[in-house]
Amino acid sequence: MTPRKPVDTLEVADGVPSDSPGALEIGFSIPQRYNASRILFDNLSQGRGNRLALTGPAGKRSYAELCAEASRWGHGLQSLRLSRGDRILMFLDDTPAYPAAFFGAVRAGFVPLLINTLTPPDLLQFYLSDSGASVAVADAEFCTRFDVQAFKDTAIHTLIVVNGAPGEHAVPNSIVAEPWLQGFPADLAEADTHRNEMAFWMYSSGSTGRPKGIVHLQHDMAYSDTAFARSVLKLEANDICFSVPKMFFAYGFGNSITFPFSAGATTLLLPGQPKPDAIFETIERFRPTVFFGLPTLYTSLTKTEHAAATDFSSLRMALSAAEVLSADVFNGWKTLTGLEIVEGLGSTEALHIYLSNRPDKKKLGAAGLRVPGYEVALKDKDGREVGDNEEGILWVRGDSNTPLYWNRPDKTSETVRDGGWIYTGDRFVRDGDGFHFFRGRADDLIKISGQWVYPLEVELCLAEHPDVRECAVFAAELPDRRMTLKAVVVMNSRAFDEIDATKMLQDYVKAKLLPYKYPRDIRFIDELPKTGTGKIDRQALLKT
Repeated sequence: MTPRKPVDTLEVADGVPSDSPGALEIGFSIPQRYNASRILFDNLSQGRGNRLALTGPAGKRSYAELCAEASRWGHGLQSLRLSRGDRILMFLDDTPAYPAAFFGAVRAGFVPLLINTLTPPDLLQFYLSDSGASVAVADAEFCTRFDVQAFKDTAIHTLIVVNGAPGEHAVPNSIVAEPWLQGFPADLAEADTHRNEMAFWMYSSGSTGRPKGIVHLQHDMAYSDTAFARSVLKLEANDICFSVPKMFFAYGFGNSITFPFSAGATTLLLPGQPKPDAIFETIERFRPTVFFGLPTLYTSLTKTEHAAATDFSSLRMALSAAEVLSADVFNGWKTLTGLEIVEGLGSTEALHIYLSNRPDKKKLGAAGLRVPGYEVALKDKDGREVGDNEEGILWVRGDSNTPLYWNRPDKTSETVRDGGWIYTGDRFVRDGDGFHFFRGRADDLIKISGQWVYPLEVELCLAEHPDVRECAVFAAELPDRRMTLKAVVVMNSRAFDEIDATKMLQDYVKAKLLPYKYPRDIRFIDELPKTGTGKIDRQALLKT
């Protein structure tokens, strides 16, 4: 496979031949001149214009209506005298404005940046400065983040506000989208982009330093659909997809945009904070068929008082990704809904999932089998491949892999390796059936009482205790520089004695694992902090 040539300009990238091993395996072929907006607009040429593209509390759109809105967005952005490849920061909740603005920007030849809506002004300033974005699109409720601090030393000159009026802010030129867009045509020819030209970016979480701009190319969406959705989801036009993880998250982006639109199916959007009661109400009212969540979300849903009163009969499939799913949560969801959660693993660098269980082939606790179209290898620290039942670091190669981190050649060289491989830094064991089991991060190993310990192993053990609702385990440094294990735990009941509970959980770990692996420090809290993507916010926990 010819590796993709990393680019750090707006020039068209070379590479990614249509006869790469992954592309050949899944029969993926795409023309040299290709624009990612076809994921949406091809529904018109395929006679699906009257079918429902979007539904939910924020309103409905047919495919014809959504394409018309996207076209107006493209014309509107062009009227701002932007140049081909200019970046547009999108700070949006999951409403119909999001896919319309996204596809309008891409169709017009611009590059949207999908940004976490929990981002504070100082980090927002970094995204604007790092990307060189000159235009931002934001929900009215988020406009207060766009203050003087956010715009300092950036090229931003226009804020386009959706779903309301902006109020007071520091932007010299602001536009209320709804009336403004009506003055533009409802059709737009696609920009003549190369399939390997930049299409959109997402940013990493920044857990180990400043977030990195992850660049994706025009053909990446179509590739992830052909590889994952067609082999695992097998969506049909009558499916309704409900992803609780938001669209700014790579997992949610595929679930809500790429996969349903590629199949002519319907996306169910839920704006606002996804509280369990709101999720249950949305399921009963809009009757989705495919549900996407995260382990922390499933934990919350299965332990919510009103869960048993919800009608889940419309669902045919439930998926999870991002973190390891415990047996307790898996069994709780099956008892509640009758469905077994299909677990997978992916990354923003690869755009979506590359390891996945299947509805008819799964193992509890496994990230799954290799997804067709992706090559995966487990290697030791010297780069040699390991065999079955041996631990190694996961390497992934597929045609949706990012070619680079924007303006970060140092980080790019660490992650994007020769031959187009992504070095994930995740430790796995593969069994004889090809299932991959996560064992933690390559840099997570710590020594306690002279013995090596992986915090994830202890975390999974604690999570299986019947009195534990959710937990996180991580390394902590003592004043004398020795390392210890710290656990933060949410119990099922609020009525317990902390001293007794601490001893009970420590004894449980000693009995299930080895005595030296027990967490020396256990703290109890009412709820674990979460990131905007629904993962446990471990950086916040380190401060507890």
